[in-house]
Amino acid sequence: MAVVPYKEESGSKKEQVAKMFDNISHRYDFLNHFLSLGIDKGWRKKAINFLKPFKPKMMLDVATGTGDFAIQALDLNPDKIIGVDISEGMLNVGRKKMVDRGFSHKIEMKSGDSENLPFDDNTFDAVTVAFGVRNFENLEKGLAEIRRVLKPEGRVVVLEFSKPGSFPFKQLYGFYFKNVLPRVGSWLSKDSAAYTYLPESVDAFPYGKDFLNVLNKVGFAETTDRPLTFGISSIYTGKK
Repeated sequence: MAVVPYKEESGSKKEQVAKMFDNISHRYDFLNHFLSLGIDKGWRKKAINFLKPFKPKMMLDVATGTGDFAIQALDLNPDKIIGVDISEGMLNVGRKKMVDRGFSHKIEMKSGDSENLPFDDNTFDAVTVAFGVRNFENLEKGLAEIRRVLKPEGRVVVLEFSKPGSFPFKQLYGFYFKNVLPRVGSWLSKDSAAYTYLPESVDAFPYGKDFLNVLNKVGFAETTDRPLTFGISSIYTGKK
């Protein structure tokens, strides 16, 4: 059974996730950095650094949200980055951010469904996803779509939450993620479901080797898994 934000509602996971991000879009950037103690910025940088040897020119950022990962990808000096998301609320915050920071000539924010990407086969040199794959309604379908739009030899980089495995970090993380984060997130975002859904969706996500197995199943090669910060998150990579 799919983990959804609003358990009392009947909409699909996709519909509920879009509604959730619309609801919290006005506070999302602040909460992201605040609740991760700013560590998420370093994670994004490390994930993007993986792509430096490949010098991608056309890039796609799936589940782009407000575009932070797309902005980080500017370090690679691509010709164009397209960020897609199903939440218009998040995209609108992102579009304003691109204009305010002078990035709108390089980064285009576009409405799009990760499981039905509005692009031709073999379009992008690299595809990135930060903290978005666990929100896919159909994980295999979303990853297969990413592979479809990649050029041959193109690379995918996924940054996603995982779970620390060693004492005492496992216990400290578990307490923070399941008790502190939902309360603070709910109070600041005014959406109690969003920050209850976060730990539940991470719990249900097939992280580590299990996620690599899914990447391999849909056809990616040379897949890797690099845990970050004691295993709080991981960078996954693969080649078409």
